[in-house]
Amino acid sequence: MHMADALLSPAVGATMWVATAGTIAYCAKKVQQELDDRKVPLMGVLGAFIFAAQMINFSIPATGSSGHLGGGMILAILLGPYAAFLTIASVLTVQALFFADGGLLALGCNIFNLGIFPCFIAYPLIYKPLAGQKPTPLRISLGASIAAVVGLQLGALGVVFETVASGISELPLSAFLSVMLPIHLAIGLVEGIVTTAVVTFIWRARPEILELTANSKPLGNLAMGRIVATIAVAAMVIGGALSWFASSSPDGLEWSMAKVSGKEELESPEKGIHHSLAALQEKIAFLPDYGFKTTSPDAAGEAKEQKWPVVDSGTTTSGLVGGALTLILALIIGMLLRKRRQAA
Repeated sequence: MHMADALLSPAVGATMWVATAGTIAYCAKKVQQELDDRKVPLMGVLGAFIFAAQMINFSIPATGSSGHLGGGMILAILLGPYAAFLTIASVLTVQALFFADGGLLALGCNIFNLGIFPCFIAYPLIYKPLAGQKPTPLRISLGASIAAVVGLQLGALGVVFETVASGISELPLSAFLSVMLPIHLAIGLVEGIVTTAVVTFIWRARPEILELTANSKPLGNLAMGRIVATIAVAAMVIGGALSWFASSSPDGLEWSMAKVSGKEELESPEKGIHHSLAALQEKIAFLPDYGFKTTSPDAAGEAKEQKWPVVDSGTTTSGLVGGALTLILALIIGMLLRKRRQAA
């Protein structure tokens, strides 16, 4: 559900950038007040895990579409909403800058849609009441599933309204909504299952993480080495190898656009801010579309026609490098906030 710049007007893109930047500043202040040493490495490895998991598009049967994990709900449950928002922002920033996944003008929208709704609406208003103070596997499953669906539905609504408000595409409100919401309902159901599996695993290994996070308490001296190492290994395996098994079908947003306009991708204006940001992104992104750069259209076409699974060194490199960059960025954010708290 990563929006491209072609869907947005400069006014809407800039507005969402401001809203997102303000939320990042607010979350940074809150995390600075609450952060403890144990949460910093957890932010890093969970960011790397979500980056890797988002590389795997899973097919939605009988639709010709696919979806991928959003990850905001997993992060919110395990880190709390403020640290989760900063972590998902790190993931999406790395994707946009170095892998050309989502536009630079649209980055504010993408962070808002995949961060605000799960972290600040679905998590506190749906997951926490359902899971309760003493979660059980059943309550975790129920809360995670419903919250994941609601968070993704709200994100899909955000995409539609931001696109229609921009007024630069041929995507009318009613028609766009009629395809975006059903397909993201299906994607949300899968995300709920994955979220349940990940959170239940952490709960069985270290239930204190969920309980302390739910009550906004520091992790203190809780032993985290095994959990951090397990998540890090999972991120490397998913990004380095399981990403070969990603579906080649268009994702929910591309599929919806094709249903309404007949095109999976829309053309950006050839001049102005869209052109400038596209040129900048092309220069910065050293692994565009999670693969090595190619100057040959024929080579690109051949790559798309490879049989599934696509065993590709460019994909493996992207998964490992992207996970490492996200890990580093999240760690840097955590350490900077910790130092600011200590200096205050």
